[in-house]
Amino acid sequence: MTISLPVQPVVATPSSDDSLLPVYKRFPVTFVSGSGVELIDSDGRSYLDLTSGIAVNALGYDDPGISMAMRDAMASGLLHVSNLYHTEPGAQLARRLTELSGLARVFFCNSGAEANEGAFKFARRWARAASGPARHEILALRGSFHGRLFGTLAATDRPGYRAPFRPLAGGISIVERDLGALASALAADTVAAVIVEPVQGEGGVRVLDFAFLRALRELTRQHGAALIADEIQCGLGRTGTFLACEQAGIVPDMVTLAKPLAGGLPMGAVLMSKAIASAVNAGDHGTTFGGGPFITSVALHVVDRLADPALLEHVRETGEWLGTELAALAARCGRVRAVRGVGFMWGLDVHQRAADVAQRALDAGLLICTAGDHTLRLLPPLIATREDLARGISILEGVLS
Repeated sequence: MTISLPVQPVVATPSSDDSLLPVYKRFPVTFVSGSGVELIDSDGRSYLDLTSGIAVNALGYDDPGISMAMRDAMASGLLHVSNLYHTEPGAQLARRLTELSGLARVFFCNSGAEANEGAFKFARRWARAASGPARHEILALRGSFHGRLFGTLAATDRPGYRAPFRPLAGGISIVERDLGALASALAADTVAAVIVEPVQGEGGVRVLDFAFLRALRELTRQHGAALIADEIQCGLGRTGTFLACEQAGIVPDMVTLAKPLAGGLPMGAVLMSKAIASAVNAGDHGTTFGGGPFITSVALHVVDRLADPALLEHVRETGEWLGTELAALAARCGRVRAVRGVGFMWGLDVHQRAADVAQRALDAGLLICTAGDHTLRLLPPLIATREDLARGISILEGVLS
């Protein structure tokens, strides 16, 4: 059933954004508070959020557990002491992540792009130690998005993002999502690592076939290259398992995490095997703020919540239901060409400009984002109920119609 809602166009209000570098196309709305799966703007209007800060706010807004974790972390008086010294929260979080992932060591940083840049360095350091300097190339897949720093931009398949900044970092190439092409590239024995998103988020929410991922894991082993799983968007419970690569039954050599890791505070991490870690020496890499005691205290609480079997079961079961409902929406309205996704991560290919649909959704009180010119992306908070999602689908159907 479609519920017709009165459309109330959002009017831009004056703000201090004139002082900000205009690198974002911001929607004309200013949010001032949030609760659960809803945000409130400066006019007091409520919006159902199916974007969750682009997969960051996995536990929604104003979560009591996160608030308590922040208060407890503040009680120590330690926001920062630098990585010249040990702190217990960072050590505890690293141990928890190794337990959950099956990997051996963790490097903390501040964002997803930094995590991927670090993974590239660690892969090259390991490959050089094992095989010499000839083995240095990083391969990424067609449709990938790994960040906007120089190394990660070279591994990101978005021509519009890349073109203004050429020449890009060398030794990083994009290969077709094809095992034959990957086997050919790996056969040159110059590849240090292949980086892959088990679910390509910015690339249109494309779930890579499990058999493909397993074959890629075997290919990289055969050719002495590391496999990096970029789970910055699809990891930490979003697909219904703690790590998305668990569903394919593979353990990569490295996993990169960020987005929901610290509940909205800026944090990234590189998880790595013992072999990779053993090749990295003191002074090979570093960051001033990575893994500070305050942020790791909060992240430890968030990780425990996102690893909760009950929450993961909710994401799996509700995500399967959501996919069925989105397919039914596509069949009813005739304006959706394809539906793809898993868990709480879905893409809808639409005939209209995706940005126009997202704006109309905002006008109707629904927050969604895009993944390309004609793909809508739904990334609900993992706490969203079927009732929340049904309300969002109803609003979206009215917007599309």
